[in-house]
Amino acid sequence: MFEQLGLIGCGLMGGSFALALKKAGLVKRVVGYSKSPSTTEKARQLGVIDVEAPSALLAVSGADLVLLAVPVAATEATFKAIRHLVTSGTLIMDVGSTKREVIDAARRVLKDQVGVFVPAHPITGKELSGVEHADAELYRGRQVILTPIERTQTIQLEKAKQVWTALGCEVRQMSPEAHDAAYAAVSHLPHMIAFALMNAINGQTQSDAFLSLAGPGFRDFTRIAASDPQVWRDILISNREELLAQSRMFQRALHTIETAIVSGNPDALEALIESASESRGKWRMTAAVKHQA
Repeated sequence: MFEQLGLIGCGLMGGSFALALKKAGLVKRVVGYSKSPSTTEKARQLGVIDVEAPSALLAVSGADLVLLAVPVAATEATFKAIRHLVTSGTLIMDVGSTKREVIDAARRVLKDQVGVFVPAHPITGKELSGVEHADAELYRGRQVILTPIERTQTIQLEKAKQVWTALGCEVRQMSPEAHDAAYAAVSHLPHMIAFALMNAINGQTQSDAFLSLAGPGFRDFTRIAASDPQVWRDILISNREELLAQSRMFQRALHTIETAIVSGNPDALEALIESASESRGKWRMTAAVKHQA
């Protein structure tokens, strides 16, 4: 049980975390701060937070648990805003989709206190952002990746594992480098492709006519293109090296398929499609078994 959650960023992710903690009976009081006062006020009206803080620093005052639910690019400024009230007993976590830049910011700002920070990435979300969409069940049944560094305190890491486990999450642990490489492939690149596809269609004079004919496959494929622009701008830039490496591999794979089409080689094209289909099928089966377990 935590005495106080200092929530910095009262949007979808932060608000859902606060609601989940409350539902699980893991926190007595939630003090929240957002850059927009209207967001903080709305969070209080919705019962997401109990007290509105006028600054990030005052949200942390008296908190034994702090969650940074801000865009990745705002992480360093947030650390600077709260560092004077961070103690050795404070557990700080984030929910950022990239980890190396966040950890570098923590090292620069928190210095000797960096051990209280446990970087976290919950693998969940919605297309719709904002505290009004916060959901106490958002994290249940989802993976949470923790990426501790050599200076992370063992006691804080264990607390972090306990918190996320209590919220119904599957907790995994990996290095920041491995995390950013993996999620460049399975998250950041798919988002970039979805954004590019929508822009490619929108750039054509027949775009409205094309979109009027789109079906479930197009809907499923482009769902993530509706993601928050500011959040994803920061993620793609933050993980640009790994993302661009994955983009080059994707372009080579796309070129291979294009070559089979240009040459009119049905056997080569079918083999490429079959390989992709089999890989997708194996992943789906593995994910289903894992979810049932």
